[in-house]
Amino acid sequence: MAGFRIGRGRDNRTPRQQQAPQAPPPYTGGGRAAPPYGQQAPQWPRTSGGPQQYQQQRRQGGYDEPEYFGDPYHQAPPAPDPYAANHPGHTQAFSVHDDVYGDGATYHAGAAPAAPAGPRLHWKQLLSGIVMRPGPTFLQMRDYPVWGPALVVTFLYGLLAIFGFDEPREEAINATISTAIPYVLSTGVTFVISGLILGAVTHTLARQFGGDGAWQPTVGLSMLIMSITDAPRLVFALFLGGENSLVQVLGWLTWLAAGALFTSMVSKSHDLPWPKALGASAIQLIALLSIIKLGTI
Repeated sequence: MAGFRIGRGRDNRTPRQQQAPQAPPPYTGGGRAAPPYGQQAPQWPRTSGGPQQYQQQRRQGGYDEPEYFGDPYHQAPPAPDPYAANHPGHTQAFSVHDDVYGDGATYHAGAAPAAPAGPRLHWKQLLSGIVMRPGPTFLQMRDYPVWGPALVVTFLYGLLAIFGFDEPREEAINATISTAIPYVLSTGVTFVISGLILGAVTHTLARQFGGDGAWQPTVGLSMLIMSITDAPRLVFALFLGGENSLVQVLGWLTWLAAGALFTSMVSKSHDLPWPKALGASAIQLIALLSIIKLGTI
């Protein structure tokens, strides 16, 4: 038994019987060969050159940890979205000065209003500008209140407007001075209050239609338009009377001129297209036609 044990040791195999060592599967770049059943695949460090480059860097002192150490929690990066911007076939081109997040015309809540188109006009330039160059004047004065010229001109217009109608003029002329003065002054105040109310209505309608103008310039400019446009009719009515045919024709022409100026003013002051601007001025135009132009005061 001893001889049998000596003669047949645990490693008493011929070279042919010994199993040849298996070479590791060849490295194929990005993929690895599958390990045999029951064995764990070797964990190579995350290097760009594979195991050969890792061994070389390890000899140079680049890595100190054993090669079987790996990151068990490593996750592969997500796959790129083929439909994302700047992907081949879905690129987005823009210049250096372009705003890639939106255009500059987009409205931003809380943004500061635009700067005025120019300095405040003197009252002489304002009155002449309404007649000679209404568009630039309304655009330049859209941010400035014009209470001084509006109240004075409207009050003076109301003092003379009573003499443009036949019956009120006869009553004022035949009355005593103590009676005529309060009567004329009250008419001037009435025209000022009427201008304020009609201008406020025009401003409210303009804001309802999407306008963004201030109420003080709108009301003040509407009072000036109401008074200035009726001045030619009033001049002839003082001498010819309100029922004269020439005065009636002038009344219709000046009413059309008032509609054009109201439309331009509301359009420039509130940044509205002319149909909406005309609609915002409709109530004030109808009131001027029925009360002043047609002589139903």
